[in-house]
Amino acid sequence: MTRVARATGLTARVALWASAAGLVLMTAFITIQVFFRYVLNDSQAWTEPASVMLMGWFIFLGAAVGIREGYHLSFDVLLYVLPQRAKLALYSVSDAVVIAFGVGMIWFGAELAEKTAGNKLPSLGISGAFDFLPLVAGGILIVLFSLERLARRAAGLPTARFGETDPET
Repeated sequence: MTRVARATGLTARVALWASAAGLVLMTAFITIQVFFRYVLNDSQAWTEPASVMLMGWFIFLGAAVGIREGYHLSFDVLLYVLPQRAKLALYSVSDAVVIAFGVGMIWFGAELAEKTAGNKLPSLGISGAFDFLPLVAGGILIVLFSLERLARRAAGLPTARFGETDPET
């Protein structure tokens, strides 16, 4: 389990760095657009669709890392009054629901990518499928990281929870 945690940790770190790089690159593209439009009076057609595509990547990669680190949304009111074993069971149910959501992202994202693969984005000159690849990649990472959380819990190891300084025991 330690090797798996190391591998998924490295994957999460790479995804987070890629997400951060996408955010910086998107900001640069928007800056270029503003400069060209308002200073040079010559708007660039590629900056907006490239920025939106990058936004998809950093949102879905960052969301997947957030799931691994325990920062996904949850409704914890009931957990305050339950014993630890019941909490762990509900955490596992939550992770299973997140896995189902990730599978849906993969399935429907791939379907959308397939349906738009023949379309060409005129301003970028690439296939329309590229708009939906972040959805598929994010879904894959969400499933991977949620499976890791389930496996860690089954092995009796802690997993991170939102707002906790120490992982659950």
